[in-house]
Amino acid sequence: MKIYALSIALLLALLPGCMTMAGDSDARLVRAKNKVAPALVHIRPVKEVFRGGRRQEVSVLGSGFIISRDGYVVTNEHVAGESKLVRVVLFDKEEVDAEVVGTDKFTDIAVLKLKTQRTDLPVVDFELDRKLEAGQTVLALGSPHGLSRSVSKGIVSVTDRYLQDSGTMVSPYNTWIQTDAAINPGNSGGPLVNLRGKVVGVNARRLGGADNVGFAIPVGIAEEVWSDIIEHGRVERSWIGVTLQEMVSVTDDADREGVVIGDVDPLSPAFEAGVRPGDVMLSIDGSVTNARFEEDLPSVRKRLADFPVGEELTLGLMRASQTVSIEVVTEAKGDIKGREVELGGWGFTVTELTPAIVRRAQLPNRQGVFVSGTRVGGLAAVAGLRQGDIILRVDGEKVDTLSAFQEVYRDRIESKKPMVLLDVKRGAVTLYVLVKQGAAAPARSGD
Repeated sequence: MKIYALSIALLLALLPGCMTMAGDSDARLVRAKNKVAPALVHIRPVKEVFRGGRRQEVSVLGSGFIISRDGYVVTNEHVAGESKLVRVVLFDKEEVDAEVVGTDKFTDIAVLKLKTQRTDLPVVDFELDRKLEAGQTVLALGSPHGLSRSVSKGIVSVTDRYLQDSGTMVSPYNTWIQTDAAINPGNSGGPLVNLRGKVVGVNARRLGGADNVGFAIPVGIAEEVWSDIIEHGRVERSWIGVTLQEMVSVTDDADREGVVIGDVDPLSPAFEAGVRPGDVMLSIDGSVTNARFEEDLPSVRKRLADFPVGEELTLGLMRASQTVSIEVVTEAKGDIKGREVELGGWGFTVTELTPAIVRRAQLPNRQGVFVSGTRVGGLAAVAGLRQGDIILRVDGEKVDTLSAFQEVYRDRIESKKPMVLLDVKRGAVTLYVLVKQGAAAPARSGD
């Protein structure tokens, strides 16, 4: 009985302290949330999409946060990119229209500007000085499934998670913050916040089929991107045309340094300068490069991308046990996805050729347009044109760019030429497609 009584007495003595600790923890969470919540916004973009040979508009939901008193807002590119209209709901429930200032698919960052005369908007603070560590408590704020002003709590699981590219969701220049704070559809673009009430990341992805495995873009990377977008309207990066691999993929030698060049675009500055697959890159302009593991690759890619466009850099390479130096003049990096348009008179959609399409189709140059979709029953589909075809010529006339193709297309529509002959590349085969204007039911208007 004495031992039991002593245990009860000890528990009663400790209980107030435990309650105080729990109360202090709750208070810190509330303070952190309250510092950021006034700058949290709910975003409702109307996006332009192309499906089945048609241009369509769809409404989506997302989140964002205000970074300037006059109304600059940060969100994800996959939320606000290709939007024709963006409606933003502030934390005090005021609704404001916004314009898309610029986007960056390579980091999934977009910047909006609220159409408001206010200069007293609440803003967030960023944690740029302190290193984020696994185990830290964080809050994910946003609008999961459209439920605005929501907060979830978790910890940082990993600070440098490497994610493979998936479709247009790519991240060549950054690793990710992994967290078990719930990030669901609608949280995208919202802030990941530490207990100091400062933004440490931009919520962007979740792992499908898993419970509360989400990913955020580190705020340091995001801040560089949104600063460039606000100042220049876009992010300019250099490109030399190499695909990099980590060293462990080709060697078991733990002491071997460098970065493996896995592939070289045959139309790239690197190929023209003499860089070849299998080379090991040891340095960039005399500065040592090393990517032992795949999570080391983004920083190397970023060093190349940050080099001024149009200037010469020197690559130190190891080739067949010999060290060589090669000078490469950089080019501006193109977008992941080219501009896309609907050509309603023929019932199909086309897009610009990107470097990825050129490589996949093994084209000798970047001339032509890519067929991204055809409408069932439209002139293009009736003629036999297919999604994935590349149109090289119209009636024997080269079409170097999307704008050139649109001009030729408009001429054929206005002249009502009965038959138009297209030179098309389909896989490894080049063939002819004859478009018979008037051979199908009239399409809805579109250009």
